[in-house]
Amino acid sequence: MSKRNYVGALDIGTTTVRFHIIDRQGTTIASTAEKLQLLYPQPGHVEIDPDELWQLVVRVMRNTFMESGFCPEFIAGLGISTQRCSFTTWNALTGHHFHNFITWKDLRANKLVKEWNSSYQTRGLRIGSRLIYTFLREHRYLLMSGFKFMNSQITLRLLWALQNVQELQDEAKKGNALFGCIDSWLLYKFTVGFSEIIYSLPTGKHVTDVSSAAATGIFDPFAMNWSTLMMSMADQSASMFGSGCLNTGDLKITLGTGTFVNVNTGSKVHTSTSGMYPVIGWRIRGEVVYMLEGAWNDTGSIVEWAKRIGLINQLAETVDIANSVKDSEGVFFVPGFSGLHGPINDYTAAAGFIGIDLTTRKAHIVRAMLESIVYGIVLIFEILTRETNHSYNKIRVDGGVSANDFVLQLIADLTGIMVERATSTEMSILGAAFAAGIQCGSTTVGKIINNAANKFLTPVTLELGGKSPVYIDNTADLEISVKRILWGKCVNGGQTCIAPDYVLCTEEVQNKFIEKAKQILKEWYTDK
Repeated sequence: MSKRNYVGALDIGTTTVRFHIIDRQGTTIASTAEKLQLLYPQPGHVEIDPDELWQLVVRVMRNTFMESGFCPEFIAGLGISTQRCSFTTWNALTGHHFHNFITWKDLRANKLVKEWNSSYQTRGLRIGSRLIYTFLREHRYLLMSGFKFMNSQITLRLLWALQNVQELQDEAKKGNALFGCIDSWLLYKFTVGFSEIIYSLPTGKHVTDVSSAAATGIFDPFAMNWSTLMMSMADQSASMFGSGCLNTGDLKITLGTGTFVNVNTGSKVHTSTSGMYPVIGWRIRGEVVYMLEGAWNDTGSIVEWAKRIGLINQLAETVDIANSVKDSEGVFFVPGFSGLHGPINDYTAAAGFIGIDLTTRKAHIVRAMLESIVYGIVLIFEILTRETNHSYNKIRVDGGVSANDFVLQLIADLTGIMVERATSTEMSILGAAFAAGIQCGSTTVGKIINNAANKFLTPVTLELGGKSPVYIDNTADLEISVKRILWGKCVNGGQTCIAPDYVLCTEEVQNKFIEKAKQILKEWYTDK
């Protein structure tokens, strides 16, 4: 029997790098995570050192293998989920990078964004696209008629690099410069051969994935004309995939460093003139699935800022603080550390509080900060509702901030839709693992994803040869017995031959069994 029954899942977030070893049932067997250091060399500049990132990736993967006792030979494939729109450039001849990763939160191109958005060329593009759309009715021209450059797009940050990094300028003129996001850089490093190791000749593959490329602003999702490697995946695409948002109209919100609201639009590219933008969810075995996305850059960063200035200690405590007052007493927080994204699109905006007076308390400020996260989501949701024909009856939510009950309850209250918290706050790493599993020919991945998409279906135990009773006598160790019985009943939705149908015991044991079962289930699944 082959030992290659596992997949590796590597997740490069904005602040954390994680590596998981996952089996064919979607269970994490081993994992390691380490913090990723962001660099702030100048105001508005947010960078990552490519060499430090690579060393961190290698260390996290090596530690996972060493601590688990697994060998790399057990891994059938590797799925990679990365933050989008963080890029670097490097020398095609030497493999040496010209500059650090310029991340998606970087604002160095702000002046260029303003200049290009007000330029005659951009205005002409909008007017011309509107005229062409009037005659041809092709959706790409409708999208271009409302086009605006944004700092989050790579386009003008790349232009900044070409204008300001002399070595990049020189090698680009010679045709020796390569460009890529984090997925491209990692795949390049992963595919280095012995020629580079021994002779210092670069042999890494310069490839990318459509889900990452489509978010850069320099890839046409309508034309689909980039060659791709299908084992990498942008973080929001992986999160959608891992959350089981596989059907047209499925809606998912990720509350991480930023807020990302995504809706599955199926095989159609949805054009928006209100600040939303179409991206590619995934392409697996030739089938392309698109998403419509709205985003705010500052979510987890709001929490981190509040912790840094001593306003709070941990995210968990903000629930009680916010609920200690009936409302924010007219205090509002503008979450503009990185400007305000679509549909507002004001990159000159800054963060700040409005409405503070002498009666304002800490609880009002904390509540206003949490409310600001939700107000941005509701603004995007209203546009999605207006622009799409989908009726939304459930919102799946993941990401670190999704652990906050106050935020999720307010989302449900203001949208009027049931909010479902993901079983894991890090669904992107599961999505990357599932995609890798499909590429490796796993026959169980589809079932796992389907279960995620249909969480509220009630599983039943297969009856093979009759009922399965279990008897507990008065001398049994309840701690061990109850755990084993519940494990047999809960694992794989009860679809196991050891899943009991009922328990036979005395009345004396019955009450103890029930109390112990409640305690164990609470430990496993919490109160939620």
